[in-house]
Amino acid sequence: MKLRAVTVVLLACNLMVVAQVAIQDPKTEKSKLIALENAWNQAQIHRDGEALNTLVADTFVYTDWDGTVMNKATFIADSKDPSVKTTSVSNDGVDVYFYPGVAVVTGAYHTKGINKGKPFDHYGRFTDTWILSGGQWQCVASHTNLTRKPVSR
Repeated sequence: MKLRAVTVVLLACNLMVVAQVAIQDPKTEKSKLIALENAWNQAQIHRDGEALNTLVADTFVYTDWDGTVMNKATFIADSKDPSVKTTSVSNDGVDVYFYPGVAVVTGAYHTKGINKGKPFDHYGRFTDTWILSGGQWQCVASHTNLTRKPVSR
C-alpha cells in the first residue's frame, strides 16, 4: 500500500514539473504557437509539404470542414494537390490554452483560393492540439469547420 502511495506522489510531482516546464513563460509559449500556426498557413499557401512535416506529429489526425479525416501522409499529400491553389490564409481571435505538456489553440480562419478551377472563399473556426515533445511543439490533431460569414470574437 505504501508503494502505491509513493508511486502516486511521484507521478503527481512529475506532472507538476511537466506543467511548469510547459507553461513556465506562457506569453513566450503562446507567441511560439501562434508563429507555428502562421507558418502552417504559409506552408499551405506554398504547398510546402516539408514544412508541414515538421509541424505535425507522425500520429497527426486532421478532420476537415466537410468531415473528411486524414492522417499525416494524406494531409500532406492533400496540401500539395496541384488542382488547389490557396492564395491566402489568415487567423483571427486566436487563443491558447495550456495543460501539462499540451496546448490547445483555437481561433477563426479565412482562406481563399481556387479549387479545380472554381474560386473558394471560406470562413471558419479551428481547434489544434499541440504537444511539447523534446522541447518542440508538434500538432497532433486539427479540426476545422466552416461558418456562413466572417466570425469575430
